[in-house]
Amino acid sequence: MGLKIGMLTSGGDCQGLNSAMRGVAKRLYEHDKDVEIIGFLDGYAGLMFRNFRQMSIDDFSGILTIGGTILGTSRQSFKTMHDPLFSNQKDGPTKLEAMIQTYEELHLDCLVILGGNGSHKTANLLSEKGLNIISLPKTIDNDLWGTDMTFGFQSAVNIATEVIDGIHSTALSHGRAFIVEIMGHKVGWMTLHAGIAGGADVILIPEIPYDPMSVAAAVNRRAREHKRFSIIAIAEGAKTKEEAKMSKSDYQEKIEKSPLTSVAYRLASVLDKLSIQEVRCVVPGHFQRGGTPSAYDRVLTTALGVEAADMILDKKFGRMVGIVNGKVVGIPLKEVAGKLKSVPLDHYLVADARKTGIFFGDEQLDYV
Repeated sequence: MGLKIGMLTSGGDCQGLNSAMRGVAKRLYEHDKDVEIIGFLDGYAGLMFRNFRQMSIDDFSGILTIGGTILGTSRQSFKTMHDPLFSNQKDGPTKLEAMIQTYEELHLDCLVILGGNGSHKTANLLSEKGLNIISLPKTIDNDLWGTDMTFGFQSAVNIATEVIDGIHSTALSHGRAFIVEIMGHKVGWMTLHAGIAGGADVILIPEIPYDPMSVAAAVNRRAREHKRFSIIAIAEGAKTKEEAKMSKSDYQEKIEKSPLTSVAYRLASVLDKLSIQEVRCVVPGHFQRGGTPSAYDRVLTTALGVEAADMILDKKFGRMVGIVNGKVVGIPLKEVAGKLKSVPLDHYLVADARKTGIFFGDEQLDYV
C-alpha cells in the first residue's frame, strides 16, 4: 500500500502555492503511482472539520502558472488552537484535538503545510504533538525565519515594481508627489525591493521609523532642485517616530480613531499641508498577491516541492523546506516557529539605497 499524504494551504494566498503543491505531488507520483494525496480545503479549517477531497494526478496538471490555491485557504489564529472546536460545546474537542483526530483517523503518513508565520506556529505545535509534518515557506513578505527566500515574494515584488513604474509617467506629467503603499505589516522587504527596483525617491519601512516633516523636506528639496516629481514607496506597516514609541494598544487606538485607515493616506494628509507639490496616493492592495507566479517562483516552488517530497520519502519530518545560501535544506520547525525575519538596519540594500540618494525618512532634514 502506498503512502497517504495530507496537504493544505493556510493563511493569506500568494503566487506559487499551486506550483509548490505540484512539485511535491509530481515527485511523489514519480516515486510511486499509488501514493494517495488528500487535499484539505480552506486551510486548517479543513483539517479541523474533516473537509477534504481525494486528489488525483490530474489535479496537479496545468496548475504551474495558476495563482491562488486550488485547495482554498483561511486564517486560523494560533492563539485559539486550544479553544473548543464548537463554541457552544465546551466539553467537545479543541481545535488542536480535532486536527489531530482527523490526521489519525485518516491514517496519514505525513501532512504537508504551505503557510506563513502563523501557519508555521501551528505546524510546529502539531509536530510537537507527534504528527509527521513537512512545511513550505509561503509569504509575499519574505519574513519567515530560517529561509533566505519565501515563495510568492518575488512575484509580488514584480507587481509592486510595475505599479511604481506606471506611476512615473503620470507623476512626471503633472509634477506631483505620489505615495505608493506596498504590502507588509511588520517588515519592509517588499517595499525595499520594489522601491529600489521602481526608482522610488523615498522608501519608508516598519524597521526604520520616519519623521513626516523630514519626508516633506525631502520632497520639497527635490522640487526646488527642479525635479518634477517625487515617488514615495511606503510599507503598510510603516510608522512615524512618534508612533514607534507608542505601546501596541495606544497605537491601535490611534489607528481606530483615525478616519484614514491607510498609512499612505495618513502620510498624504500631512504632506498636503507641507509639500509644495500636489500629493496623490496609490494603494494596489491585494492585487500584489494575485495573478500568475513569476518564473523565479515557479522554479523555486518546484525545487522546494521536490525536496519536501524527498524528506517525506526519507522520513525526515518536523522540518520546513527553505533556501539557505543557495541550497535547498530542511530547517527544524522549532527554529522557525514564532520568529520574524525583519530587514536589518545595516542590510546592504539599505546602505546601497542611501548611497544612491534614496531617503528613508529617519535623517533630520530642515523643512523649508
